Amino acid sequence: MSQGPDPERLKQLEEKIAKAKGVEEGTRFVDEHHAQVQHGWRMVTELVAGLLIGFGIGFGLDKVFGTLPLFLVLFTLLGFVAGIRVMMRTAAEMQREQDTPQAGTNEKD
Repeated sequence: MSQGPDPERLKQLEEKIAKAKGVEEGTRFVDEHHAQVQHGWRMVTELVAGLLIGFGIGFGLDKVFGTLPLFLVLFTLLGFVAGIRVMMRTAAEMQREQDTPQAGTNEKD
C-alpha cells in the first residue's frame, strides 16, 4: 500500500506552479501597460482629428463665401468640442472594460 504523497514530487509541482504564475503575472502587466498607452494615443488622435476636420470645414466655407475667418473659428471650436466628446466616450469605454471582470480569470479567495 501507498504511504502517502511523495514530498519530492509535491515540491517539484509547487515550483512549476509558482514559475508558471510568475511568468503570467509579468506578461499581464506589460500587456495592460501597452493597452493603456494605446488608449491614450487613440484619445489624442481623436482630439486632433476633430480639430483638423473643424478647421478644414471652416476654412473651406470661408473660401467659398469670401468671409473673414468667421467660419474658421466657429468650426474649429466645434471640432474641438466634438473631439472632447469623443475622448470622453473613449474614457467611459475604458472604464467599462476595467470594471468588468476579464474572461478566463478565476479569483477564488
